[in-house]
Amino acid sequence: MSQIIVQPLPGYKEVKPFVYAGFFPVSNEDYNDLKEAIEKLSLSDSALQFEPENSPVLGYGVRIGFLGLLHMDIIRERLEREYNLDLIVTNPSTDYQVSLTNGEELDIKSASELPDPAQITEVREPWIDGEIVVPQDYIGAVIQLIVAKRGRQKNLSYIDERALISFTAPLANLLTDFYDQLKSVTSGYGSFNYELAGYQPEDLVRVDFYVAGEMVDALSVMCHRSEAQKLGREVVRKLKDVVPRQSFEVSLQAAIGGKFIARENIGAYRKDVTGYLYGGDVSRKKKLLAKQARGKKRMKRFG
Repeated sequence: MSQIIVQPLPGYKEVKPFVYAGFFPVSNEDYNDLKEAIEKLSLSDSALQFEPENSPVLGYGVRIGFLGLLHMDIIRERLEREYNLDLIVTNPSTDYQVSLTNGEELDIKSASELPDPAQITEVREPWIDGEIVVPQDYIGAVIQLIVAKRGRQKNLSYIDERALISFTAPLANLLTDFYDQLKSVTSGYGSFNYELAGYQPEDLVRVDFYVAGEMVDALSVMCHRSEAQKLGREVVRKLKDVVPRQSFEVSLQAAIGGKFIARENIGAYRKDVTGYLYGGDVSRKKKLLAKQARGKKRMKRFG
């Protein structure tokens, strides 16, 4: 039989994920179950891409690439419901293109992969072209939201009682809460769609976060330099609400390179070591308090 060469239909291109997140099991014993579950899901979902990831704080996990936030939410729900996995999911991020001083080009999928700034000549982030359809009464609020996300309005047109707002914006700024904020400012009447519009060079930096002096790589994020300080303050404030108090003071810090840009402290538990003393033995109280202070200092040093 003669071999027939089949030509693929035109207009199709390989699916490429552009949203990434780290999935870590709450118990390290479930890592193999998580890996097997993702492998099974990928058999019926060609867009799902993953690779092993290891965090000193969160342990072994998997970094997964998705087609968008909805895709990520569906996979997370299936892993938790169908495979009974308890998961820690890091904040979603996108990929970045990095040009190095030696001429090499890199594609990075997480902030922790960013090379030394001294080796970088340019960092490019993905931008989108978006459209929002909204009742005319909400035009001003929507434009303010776009500008707050570093977006730029391109066009404004009207369809009966509604308005069509065209804009461009960095994808990373739309990944977390943009859709929820859009629903809030439009009372649920706003609809949003977008498509990727290529990569643009920006003044981007990596913000690292430290808990008790130890960097937590899973918390590192990429952002525009103008937004770094605000982001750092917001994250350390949130960490202060969720990190449990210890017997010693715990510092929470945000940094760019070696420069700290935000800090919060979680105060230590104070145990009444003099409560059982009777009377006013001041010297004994001072000795006990000094011993307590030395103990806390030692605990802080060894974590």
